[in-house]
Amino acid sequence: MVNTQRSINLEKDQVKIGLEIHIQITALKTKLFCGCSSDYRGKEANTLVCPVCLGLPGSLPVTNKRAIDFAIMVALALNSTISPRTTFYRKNYFYVDMPKNFQISQYDKAGGVPLSIGGIISFEVNGTVKKVRIKRMQLEEDPARLSYYGTIDSSPYTLVDFNRAGVALLEIVTEPDINSPDEARLFLQKLRSIIEHLGVSNGDLQGSMRCDANISLQDGKRVEIKNITSFLEVKRALQYEIIRQKQLIRRGSTVKQETRHWDADRRLTISLRTKETESDYRYFPEPDLVPVEISQTWIEEIRSKMPELPDERKIRFVKEYGIPEYDATVITNSKALADFFEECCHLYPDAKKISNWIMTDLTRNLKDLGIEISESKIKPKHLTDMLRLIDKGEISGKIAKELLSKMISTGDSPQTIIKRENLLKIGDEAQIKKIVDEVFKEFPKAVQDAKKDPNAVNYLVGQVMNKTRGKADPEITNKLIRKMLAELE
Repeated sequence: MVNTQRSINLEKDQVKIGLEIHIQITALKTKLFCGCSSDYRGKEANTLVCPVCLGLPGSLPVTNKRAIDFAIMVALALNSTISPRTTFYRKNYFYVDMPKNFQISQYDKAGGVPLSIGGIISFEVNGTVKKVRIKRMQLEEDPARLSYYGTIDSSPYTLVDFNRAGVALLEIVTEPDINSPDEARLFLQKLRSIIEHLGVSNGDLQGSMRCDANISLQDGKRVEIKNITSFLEVKRALQYEIIRQKQLIRRGSTVKQETRHWDADRRLTISLRTKETESDYRYFPEPDLVPVEISQTWIEEIRSKMPELPDERKIRFVKEYGIPEYDATVITNSKALADFFEECCHLYPDAKKISNWIMTDLTRNLKDLGIEISESKIKPKHLTDMLRLIDKGEISGKIAKELLSKMISTGDSPQTIIKRENLLKIGDEAQIKKIVDEVFKEFPKAVQDAKKDPNAVNYLVGQVMNKTRGKADPEITNKLIRKMLAELE
């Protein structure tokens, strides 16, 4: 029998979410422990491999110093404490994506020291500042890439591509400070912006930023969801898992501690295995790699080369361009969007007008297409040229919205699109008068309503705009309609 009181209280239970984010250091040209190219995307399977990344007998790994440089930079950006001496460990488990049957990683127990511990990321949620603590950050090698025929639980076979094996990963582990799927998405957006501003990783590349989510309802067992590949899918996976766990508790069932796979196509989680404990991995120090000594001089050298970070850039945007803090926050959540905005400001004097178009129509179009600004074809000059055409009165706001959509998808300039599709604003009063006459004949009831109620004039203006695809000058249109209404009186 289900405990009714427990079911009622369940809605008030706190959700606890901790994330393990795996970020490929795409700025590197080679893998973490060997000289093989790390540029595996689009390459023939199993061609970017060597004895080291395949773990063949007698091969010895060597740590990529540039990977340590980038890791130090990220640790500084997160206000983490950098370990003066860090070590690598072997994480032992058998799986088809592990060519050595162990992963060279780092560990924070039994004498193991990750690259950094602590730190914090702050971001806004519904107007309030949320702080998520970082537990640790470590360097490790990426496993191979697996492909399935169909879904993971129905595929008759698994294909393995070892080109990805050995690519440098930063693993950032949070404390369970996140309390909702929306907070998880916003946290990841902020982290991605920091990483991209540092130039460590290109978040647009497929699989460059993956996430495991650990989630539990208060006092419940912790469930891990593996390898979620986008912010939207993180939100969906967590929403699904919260509902699944609540339903189990309502039915009086137990939530098992386990690892589950997120199937993005079917939008559900699938049980993979009982959740491993740390002892299952049989961690022990990597005997073929010496500890890395990180001096204060090394840290300060990296600090001196640090680029501007999102929070600093947001403050500068407010001060330098005079846009609201909210606008600056949204724009700097994406480095590519912030770069786009700033280049527009160098081409056009009204930063607020630029931010208005970016915050509304531009981002809405990108969202509808499911792409980032860097994946679109629009250029800053396209947007600023369009704003100048509006200023000159050559196009209306409605035409500008249409132009923006076409510029995003085609990459053509506004002048090219206007010429091709005859979109210049109609300013000839005689031409507009003919269209107004047509509207008066087609909508006699609306004319009678407008004679009684001045606000009803907007309906007639809208009909003229529809007939001209928004090209009629709205001021001339409004003036002519009111004049004709007065003559009818």
